[in-house]
Order: sequence, then C-alpha cells, then structure tokens
Amino acid sequence: MLNYKVKIGLVPERRFLPGPRRTELFSQDVAFQNKQKAVRFLKEKFASDDVEFVDLEWLNDEGILEQTADAYKIADHFKKQDVDAIFIINCNFGNEEAAGKIGQLMKLPTLLWGPRDEFKTKRYTDTQCGLFSISKQLKRYNVPFTYIENCEIEDPKFEQGFNDFLSIVTMVKNFYRLRIMQVGTRLKPFKCVMANELELTERFGIDVIPVNMIAMKSKFEEVTVSKKETIEMHVEFIKKHYDVSDIEPETLFKMAAFIETFRDLMIENHCDVIATECWTVMNQAFGAMPCLAMSILADLGVIVICETDIHGAITSALLSCAARGKKAPFFGEFTVRHPSNDNSELLWHCGVFPTSMKKTDEKKPLAVFKPSFCGKDGHYTLARFQGERGNYYLLGGEFDTTDGPETFGTWVWAEFKDLPALERKLIEGPYIHHVSEVEGRFTNVLKEFTKYVPGLIFDPLEK
Repeated sequence: MLNYKVKIGLVPERRFLPGPRRTELFSQDVAFQNKQKAVRFLKEKFASDDVEFVDLEWLNDEGILEQTADAYKIADHFKKQDVDAIFIINCNFGNEEAAGKIGQLMKLPTLLWGPRDEFKTKRYTDTQCGLFSISKQLKRYNVPFTYIENCEIEDPKFEQGFNDFLSIVTMVKNFYRLRIMQVGTRLKPFKCVMANELELTERFGIDVIPVNMIAMKSKFEEVTVSKKETIEMHVEFIKKHYDVSDIEPETLFKMAAFIETFRDLMIENHCDVIATECWTVMNQAFGAMPCLAMSILADLGVIVICETDIHGAITSALLSCAARGKKAPFFGEFTVRHPSNDNSELLWHCGVFPTSMKKTDEKKPLAVFKPSFCGKDGHYTLARFQGERGNYYLLGGEFDTTDGPETFGTWVWAEFKDLPALERKLIEGPYIHHVSEVEGRFTNVLKEFTKYVPGLIFDPLEK
C-alpha cells in the first residue's frame, strides 16, 4: 500500500559569530526568536498522524545549527530517525556552508525558507541575503531543493508552499520504492500500453510483480468461501448505489468478489498499486468483470488500473501521493471531442472512477458489469507518466469540468484552454490517450517533483 506518512527533519540555522553576542545585525537573539516561532508554528499547524517533525533540541542549548562540523552529527541523527526530507530554516543571514553540507549529506528532498526581515530603524537578520548564498551552495553540492518565497510564516504563501512540499515528499518517498502488481498479460490489441519493465527497475527502482490468471482465479475461488460475509456487504453497497435489477444474484456476488481478490493479492505481494487485464479474459475465466470492483476499491485506497497500463498505474500512484491520500485519483482517457465546445473533451473509462465521484445519487443500471455515472464537477489535475526511446516524461496540468452529453461508463467533460493544441501534443508526443486525474491543484507539485527524479522531464499540459 502507498505510504502517506512523512517525517521532516527541521534544520534551523544561523550565522556562526565568535565573540560577544550581537545586538544588531546578525543578532543571535533575534535568530533564536525566529527559530522558536517557526518550529512552534510548524508543529502546531502541520503535525498530524501523517506528518512528524524531528528537531535539533538535542544539538545545543538553542537547538540551532551554527557550525559546519555539526552538520555531520545532524545527518547521523536524521538517518537514525529515518526522516524523509529536511527543511532548512534560515533564521538570520545563516551559514551557507553548514546548510549546503547537511543537504549534501542527506540527499533527500530539501525545503529552503527564511522569515521576512524586520527592518524599521535597524537591520537584525539579513535573512533574504543569506537565502541567496545558501541556495548557491546547495546547487554546487548538486542538491535539488524546493524554495518558499521569503515571507512571514503566517503568510498564505508559506502554508501553500509547505503543503506542496509535503506532497512532493510523499511522491518521492513512494516513487522510488513503488511495486506494481500486474495481473495477467498486456491486452493483445493494446500495444500502446507497452512499458519497459527492466528500464523502470534500473532507472527508478520500480518493480513490476506479475500475477498470472491461474493465481488470480485461485484467490478468487478462495475468497468466495473465506470472505463470503464481507463480499455480501459489498453486494449491499452496490445495491445501494446502482440499479442491479437486471443482474443475476450469482453474477453480482462474483462482481463483488473481485474487491477482496484484488485486495488480498496486493497485500500478499506487498504491492502499492495494480495494473490488470480486464475485458478480454475476465468474463471467460470468472463469469464477471472487475470494472465495478475497481470503482469501489478506489475509495478503499486501492488503486487498480485497467487494460494493464503500467505507466497509468505509476501516474495514478503519483497523483494519489500528490493528494497525500486525501483524494482518490481516477483514470479517464481522452475519448471524443464535445459536440459544440471546441475546447472540451470527454474523459471517460469503462468504470474505474471512484464511486464517491458520482455527481448525483441516481441509481443507474450497471452496463455490462460496469458502473455508469457522470463525475462531480470541480477543478482537477491531469497527468501522464510516459517512457519513450529511453526518455521519461511527466505531463501535467489542470482543467475544469463543464456540461456535456450523457454517455455510458464513467466520465466527465473537461474544458481546456486550447484543446486543439493539446490534441496535437498527444498525437505527436510520447503520450497515449490514457491519463490520470485527481481533484485539486497540483501542477506545481508535479513540476517540483521532477527535480528529485533525474531524467524525468516535466511537460506542461498547456503552455
């Protein structure tokens, strides 16, 4: 399962000044006040079950990095604490060598920020000036970093920037250990979803774990007996949300059994997401299809991508991490243009949208094992991770939903700024028509994420 918990190592630092304590420029006392305020604010505002902080209160009397030699002690401590990222808080002009060194030693996502300088009649900190120096030292050590504009910590820009960084850290943490369960083989008619398994492992550490249909069928038969009561509960959920009057009870039970089958197999294989065969063999082998199960599983935190699309599974995992597990991604492909709106496209798939996305409570009939509903209106981020000829790209951008004709399956009508230009990008570029989406604004998060993945190129959806 994807892990949405992150641990941030806090590195408040200031300029090392031997001799008497300064009362004006580079004041140690003002720097300490800045440190106290920042650490207190972070813990009160952001600490949660999914966000933990590791501080430097053990390092010295004030819990601040001053001397470069201490960077090694801090790195050892952070590694023992298994932090996922570090946050360099520049409390006055700072120590560029020490800040650069801790970044170099940790080799983790790094956030850089310092509070806005107070300047009335005297200068006490020159924090912004120090940020320029620290950033250059990080670059010289080849440390990718994310920067929040020099601002007050209560500024909305800080909150947005810090939340974005939490998303980036979650993405990086999961990406380099991602395990994708591939159920069955690639669909014979769909060469467009081919992926280079060897290259994904060698370049990114991503593992593809194959599960053949015999193993799938064996697990399916097992759960229909061992988890009968749980499956019956899923059946009742389905009846509550869909018109199943034309579905035989035995078939409905099989459709629900896919939920526990996929979930058990994913847990047993220690996988994070699933890419599965779906419409060419499932009905022959099981007497039902898994489309509805995918929809229900999405709301249970289990991402199952249809048509054995490995790159699609990676994309959906990234978007789920960008949303830090708070929103379920969906898998809507470019299908047809709107009949009257030249900038609107039907993002559709057989039934893999989360049930929670239903725009209305209407109980529509299941269409050949598939749920059928329009997704709720909103603002969404769209992405596609794609490899081609040894290069890897991350397409990313946003859209608003708009009105359009009804159809079957699961869908939204997406409105873009310039759909003809986007159509040409998809035709001529490396991407296929499969894309993943999640509610919210995450374009900047996707772009910043690529800083931490050498060789992954961010490609904006619309320029």
